[in-house]
Amino acid sequence: MTERTLEQDGDGAQLDTVTYDVVVLGAGAVGENAADRAGRLGLSVLVVEHELVGGECSYWACMPSKALLRPGSVLAAARAVPGAAELVQGTLDPAAVLARRDEFTSHWDDHGQVEWLDSAGIALLRGTARFTGPKELVVEAEDGDTRVIARHAVIVATGSEPTVPGIPGLAEARPWTSREATAVKDVPASLVILGGGVVGVEMAVAYRDLGAEVTLLVRGDRVLDKAEPFASDEVAAGLRALGVDLRFGTGATRVERDERGVHLTVSGPQGEGEVHAEEVLVATGRRPRTADLGLEAVGLEPGAPVAVDDALQATAVADGWLFAVGDVTGRTATTHQGKYDARVVGDVVAARFSAGSAQPGEGAAEAQAAERDAAAFTRYRASADHVAVPQVVFTRPEVAWVGRSEQEARDAGLRVRAVQYPIGSVAGASVAADGYSGTAQVVLDEDRGVIVGATFTGPDAAELLQAATIAVTGEVPVDRLWHAVPAYPTVSEVWLRLLETAGL
Repeated sequence: MTERTLEQDGDGAQLDTVTYDVVVLGAGAVGENAADRAGRLGLSVLVVEHELVGGECSYWACMPSKALLRPGSVLAAARAVPGAAELVQGTLDPAAVLARRDEFTSHWDDHGQVEWLDSAGIALLRGTARFTGPKELVVEAEDGDTRVIARHAVIVATGSEPTVPGIPGLAEARPWTSREATAVKDVPASLVILGGGVVGVEMAVAYRDLGAEVTLLVRGDRVLDKAEPFASDEVAAGLRALGVDLRFGTGATRVERDERGVHLTVSGPQGEGEVHAEEVLVATGRRPRTADLGLEAVGLEPGAPVAVDDALQATAVADGWLFAVGDVTGRTATTHQGKYDARVVGDVVAARFSAGSAQPGEGAAEAQAAERDAAAFTRYRASADHVAVPQVVFTRPEVAWVGRSEQEARDAGLRVRAVQYPIGSVAGASVAADGYSGTAQVVLDEDRGVIVGATFTGPDAAELLQAATIAVTGEVPVDRLWHAVPAYPTVSEVWLRLLETAGL
């Protein structure tokens, strides 16, 4: 049920007030999924968004970045197969690549996403939300402010934003973040990238494919420091093979921009030097987008992640009305895992607050307690966040992993053994590409006889990941995996070779 009234604010001005059962802050992919699930049992749902409906993934992250990376991957795949390779001439057409990217972002027009909200019965209010108290917010917009009241729950799904380190001159040099890198209209002749995480390495590949000279500065001693070391090494070798000037142990100490471009003073193993480029991309990390939400009005720290339990309920807010999901919690940093959490939180909110959710003879408090107790044994629990988070990096080679790395497993006190196999030795890989190069590794829990982590590198390595995710999430005994017969000749035959190598 929705209510709309006119009230007066503290200055006597009229303030439009709307009341919904559930209010979702953020209409990205995560917020959309949470809103959809929360409303499936009849609750009225309002989504508040100050930018484009569809969020970061649709317009500045997942979709445009992969659209930029895919043409180079296809070209490399064709060149690896004699008979096709002879027909491949020249390099990518940057204008065509960017035009196809524009199609994937709907030319930064969210009309289609708004239509989906309408079709799902989800209301949209455009503006910037700020808490004024428990279950109460003010949404500021150009055409006036609106007071918003949530009867039952507020779900924070505002995502994250890039951080720009305090290097002297960097902010004044108008650096790119991931948004500018994925929305570029013209490819620069040269680009320097700060940071060796997912955004840094993917954009290094994309811009090399598009013809830019790329320098990648990494403060540490490897790229992708959350991946297995062998995967980091293979990606680094792949970047250098593409012509990326990759420098480890190197950071910028000063940045200046003039009419010729950007000039960075850098310090590294060889001492101090300079790097010059048309543009500089900052890819050094992200932070939760909570600084301007007015979290102090509900007892939380602005700018910090919203800590949640496995039902995605905020742990530091009383009465069980505040939830958070996606990047803003610090639990997850991918769209697919955020959407998983969104399905969980939407189901939790629908189950707790929809009419008829309480059992006969139970009051609201008892019903909520029963639901929370049941959460440990039902789908209303974000358990995959702890054991089976999948990650894909669309570099060349691709890297895909799920679960714990070998070191993480040992740090958790598990008695594990890592088993590797060269994917190129599998018949299906030799059919897929001449000179196929890649590695498969599984981390075996010796005491329980299950796989707790897996990593794959190589062309289209991401396609191997779902089987591993099922094995890790389902804790499938490895003696049962013997009976999961891989088709021949496919790259998936590497699963059989891993079991053989493990002596199982």
